[in-house]
Amino acid sequence: MTTDPLLLTGAAADAAARLLDTAAGLDAAAVAAPSLLPGWTRGHVLTHLARNADGFVNLLTAARTGEDIPMYASDAARDADIAAGADRPPAALLADLRRSTDRFAEAVAVMPAQAWQGTVQTRRGPWPVPLVLWGRWRELEVHHVDLGTGYRPADWPASFAQHLLHEVAGGLAARPDAPALVLRPADGNRPELVVGDPQDAPQVAGPAAELVAWLIGRSSGDVLTVTPNGPLPTPPEWI
Repeated sequence: MTTDPLLLTGAAADAAARLLDTAAGLDAAAVAAPSLLPGWTRGHVLTHLARNADGFVNLLTAARTGEDIPMYASDAARDADIAAGADRPPAALLADLRRSTDRFAEAVAVMPAQAWQGTVQTRRGPWPVPLVLWGRWRELEVHHVDLGTGYRPADWPASFAQHLLHEVAGGLAARPDAPALVLRPADGNRPELVVGDPQDAPQVAGPAAELVAWLIGRSSGDVLTVTPNGPLPTPPEWI
């Protein structure tokens, strides 16, 4: 995956613009309707994306200033903020998402070159600072699908699908609860990705976006093929 902040900034900005266009078309009934995430309405998803942007602003500020600023005050505070904002009317949800998107863009814009060379402490451990941009792009693309408004994994940019597939496959390779797999992306001349012992492991083939959507629980995998013929393995829960 590229760690070039310029490329990642543009990709995340494009994803944010697509998400905002979708959010702008949601009325009161639509934002109150269930999302594809169990227990969350679309209002929950939109509020989460706004607070996620603010959390990443905190990390960029920490990288720029050297201050010890956590992404969120606590997991409980994060969850409370999402719950408190989920039931707002569409205009308030959209305005919040736009403001938080602008704050994130401003935080990126004021980053000096040397600040991109450090690390920040996330909820899942230390990250090289450019991964903040990747993390934001990932949140926008995956949760856009979670809104359940017609944006699908097949709509993800090819570069995003490939990056996410490699990240997820790499993470699974380190997990003892992951089934052995050989993943075969069907998009051009892409290398196989191996999880666990490839000896006798099923080969799962299909477009990169569909492979990774299945691995992260955003698709049933019904368009994928398994060799030898049989049911798809069950991946462990994603982050």
